[in-house]
Amino acid sequence: MKIDTPEFRSLFTPQLNTLSELFKKNNYELRIAGGAVRDLLMGIRPADVDFATTATPTQMKELFDKEQIRMLHKRGEEHGTITCRIDDKENFEITTLRVDVVCDGRRAQVEYTTDWQLDANRRDLTINSLFLDLDGNVIDYFGGIQDIEKRRVAFVGDAVQRIQEDYLRILRYFRFFGRISSSTEHESETIKAIKQNSEGLAGISAERIWAEVKRIVIGRMADHVVRCMLEECNLQKYL
Repeated sequence: MKIDTPEFRSLFTPQLNTLSELFKKNNYELRIAGGAVRDLLMGIRPADVDFATTATPTQMKELFDKEQIRMLHKRGEEHGTITCRIDDKENFEITTLRVDVVCDGRRAQVEYTTDWQLDANRRDLTINSLFLDLDGNVIDYFGGIQDIEKRRVAFVGDAVQRIQEDYLRILRYFRFFGRISSSTEHESETIKAIKQNSEGLAGISAERIWAEVKRIVIGRMADHVVRCMLEECNLQKYL
């Protein structure tokens, strides 16, 4: 699938064009990742645009140093993310493709990869697992395009496995259900996986939980979503 919408074209500032040419010149792939792709496919100009790349953080730092491009927020490097500022006008957050090695239900230990599908596989929901190259080609490994069209919210692959990688994904599921779904019906297997793994939320910090809950209660279909969380999934003890 290829897109060429006004929302997509509006992203191409002179600074993004500079970034694109720089990565292309050095034979590194650069794509828009995750939520920004989802928003563009829904006709929404994304407020934030995250990029993914085959370049490692070390390679990106060498690249930006060579081109005298300033880097910000260097603490992000430990998560594989480099933020650069081009022409002192626009920041770009770029993360190396990763694969999970060890998961403890909160944070994953990762290794870098150049395999886009492996990175997509570690993401939470199909609608958030999409990539978009800068020519407008959407890369979809897990049916995210179809799920956006159907307004369906589903985990990538096995729901239990995705939840056990990070139990906060239970709340992310409800947040995106309220935002995306055109129905109040949840898939039974998804609710079953959530109920079976809800105790994992006890190990998540109150700050992370509250950040999700705040977005749920001000979101679309908040009444229905909260009712399902409390009455059907019994999550109240973790909130």
